[in-house]
Amino acid sequence: TTLDEDSEMNDDSRELHKEGQEKDGGMEISVHFTSSIHTTTHSGAINMGGNKEKRLMMLDYRARYIHVKQESLKVSNSQAVHMSKSEDTDDDDLDAFYSSSTESDQSKENHVHPMDVQMAVFHCSDSFLKQKMITKLSQCQYALPLLVPDLVTTNIECPLWTFRQITKIWKKSTTKDNSTTVTMKSMPVYNAKTPMVSFFRLGSMSVSKSQLMNALINDRHNTFFHRNCPGSTKSRHLMDGVAEIAWYCPAGKPNDFFFDCIAFCNLHGDSLAIVKQREILTKMSSVIVVLVPTLEKSHESSTVISMLYKSSKPLIVLIADKECSTVKTKQQKYKLGLKEKSQSDVSEELKKIIRNILCGSHTSFQLETMAKVSGVRLDEDTEVCQNGKSAAMELVKLIERMDVSEIKEKFLPCQGQLWHEWCKINKELHNLKGQIEKEKDQKIHQLMKLRQKQCDMSNSELMRLFTKSLKGLPPNDREYFLKWTQILIDALSPDDLSSILQSYNETWSEVLVLKKKHEKSAQLNEKQAKLEHLSKKLQSATFGLEHFFREMGQIYEAHKSLKRPSVGRQTEWTKYPELAADLMIKGHPMELMDGDAGHVPLLWISSLLNEVIKKLGDQKIFVLSVLGVPSNGKSTMLNAMFGLQFAVSAGRCTKGAYMQLVKLSEEIKKDYKFEYVLVVDTEGLCALELAGNATLHHDNELATFVVGLGNMTLINIFGENPAEMQDVLQIVVQALMRMKKVKLSPGCVFVHQNVTDISAKEKNMDGKRRLQEKLDKMAQQAPTEE
Repeated sequence: TTLDEDSEMNDDSRELHKEGQEKDGGMEISVHFTSSIHTTTHSGAINMGGNKEKRLMMLDYRARYIHVKQESLKVSNSQAVHMSKSEDTDDDDLDAFYSSSTESDQSKENHVHPMDVQMAVFHCSDSFLKQKMITKLSQCQYALPLLVPDLVTTNIECPLWTFRQITKIWKKSTTKDNSTTVTMKSMPVYNAKTPMVSFFRLGSMSVSKSQLMNALINDRHNTFFHRNCPGSTKSRHLMDGVAEIAWYCPAGKPNDFFFDCIAFCNLHGDSLAIVKQREILTKMSSVIVVLVPTLEKSHESSTVISMLYKSSKPLIVLIADKECSTVKTKQQKYKLGLKEKSQSDVSEELKKIIRNILCGSHTSFQLETMAKVSGVRLDEDTEVCQNGKSAAMELVKLIERMDVSEIKEKFLPCQGQLWHEWCKINKELHNLKGQIEKEKDQKIHQLMKLRQKQCDMSNSELMRLFTKSLKGLPPNDREYFLKWTQILIDALSPDDLSSILQSYNETWSEVLVLKKKHEKSAQLNEKQAKLEHLSKKLQSATFGLEHFFREMGQIYEAHKSLKRPSVGRQTEWTKYPELAADLMIKGHPMELMDGDAGHVPLLWISSLLNEVIKKLGDQKIFVLSVLGVPSNGKSTMLNAMFGLQFAVSAGRCTKGAYMQLVKLSEEIKKDYKFEYVLVVDTEGLCALELAGNATLHHDNELATFVVGLGNMTLINIFGENPAEMQDVLQIVVQALMRMKKVKLSPGCVFVHQNVTDISAKEKNMDGKRRLQEKLDKMAQQAPTEE
């Protein structure tokens, strides 16, 4: 599929483009898009957008490297050359070999540039798919579109919305008095203030600008797609004029290229012709790097070079036809010859120059400031997006400048101490000793008192606003409202979280030093107490949409338990399961088990699932759950398998268990006996930060629940050694054996992630044998340990 360069987009194509923007899903939309473009005979390219999108959703970093199969074309061979009937001599054969073939090279005409495929899918996706796509590109360490020319109007758009869910983490190194201090920073990328280095090409060049930029960011990975990447073609139609951005995030190690986060921006195409984007980036950049074929006043690039030279911005000019080493001609104006130099030499020189410039005072770039740039339209300016944002901002205004624990205590009281106390008493109710009937009555009375308190405290302004927006907003506005709420909440206290993590790391290091001295001093006890305090602070610092839905569940349970709803509130709380069911059907994850309380709110979950059944019918589902140690890629694996959006980060990010409904497509459905997959993601077992706090009991409860719930449970093992999972396996065996009591027979699949050795399968045979022996042994021990 190729764009017809000589013709403007016709009316039909405009209509299809508009239709594409209103639909969701990469594969279907890309077909609409390609049908509006001049198409060639082969069908392979039509599916390229869908194939690429699939790979991207699976976080396959090779997503860009898809080749088009030329099935309908025959490879030109020597028989195509006209042969005489008489025997050929060697000279005739040689002449035929040297002669130029008259046949045109059809394969080049039929080939699609991989970045054209990416941009085609981007242009035809709705804003939510765009956001998902760009988030996945960022996770694959690819550059992201910053300035995109509209295909029809040629206006410049900044897709700021697509950056909203991306968070960057880096470690800044500062040296003072011969000592280096490393500070961790974590923040949403749209909010990060960083220097920006912009690269322009003026004229035609034999040197690849994108390849040179890759060497500055990560010399082992193609962050920017360049001409030497697999599948690249000479002609491209949708990339010229697109400015892409990528961030260099240092790890606080000696081999870092730069010591702070830096944004690198690449303007694709000849910047002599792309004036508007070049001027926008010139204003916003901290450093400008220009590649020119020659530095002569007679050359067409001289006007632009003169203008940049006279500006206050630091300038680096790379000259293709010169051999000169770095020359500093004026304050922060440099030139460097590329002739007879290897790329590694050039990149090393460039790093030195950029480091030198950024050590002094420089301007900073922030994505959110794109809203103030004239000539740039934001994708967030649509009415539906602004409606969702204003509703979310009204909500978040109530909790600005408040500590997370204060927010939960004031606005979400039902899920705090009252709910935890209720869970504790409820567990005691099922383990009665002594005077059973008397104790039972006491416990039931206590539970009812706690439910009454929850009812009395359930009228917080925050929850009123939240449920009002869920009920009152149209479906599209509601989707934006939920996304904006999470975005604005995430932006509330990223610095607090970073400082807690930094303080935790420092205290832990001090504890290790004191432990090495083998002395139990008061200082060690003090540091360990501080560590415990920070650990609790870290666990309570998490706050997101799940806490709103948890509060909705508790308000519903409290009123339902008492069977006498508050005056004027009946219509409100009775609608909660329906509101949550609508969101669950749309693919939002819902909390199944409260990780903080270690309890399943049965009344809420059963009402929620009943509403889902009412709306979808009593469909057959397959329940897939996952177990493993913390931070071993459980959520990431499920996201890659099903294209989901479970929370993913290092540390104990998932608490309890979350469920997400996945609908099977019509093609897949005919091969299975069910219509939906219910995916259950869980927190890690044997978590270090819970060590000593009844961890084994907690893990046994969680594993029993998750294994019993699933038709199949994935036991995730990260690395090559199954022995590391011994504790988890013991828990799983206990859970599986309990299933016999309730006549369930779930399946288990052991998943080995990150197995790199080519001979790992053979080497692990012994490990697998030992694993089976251990499982048998644990099965024998389980009844006695019970």
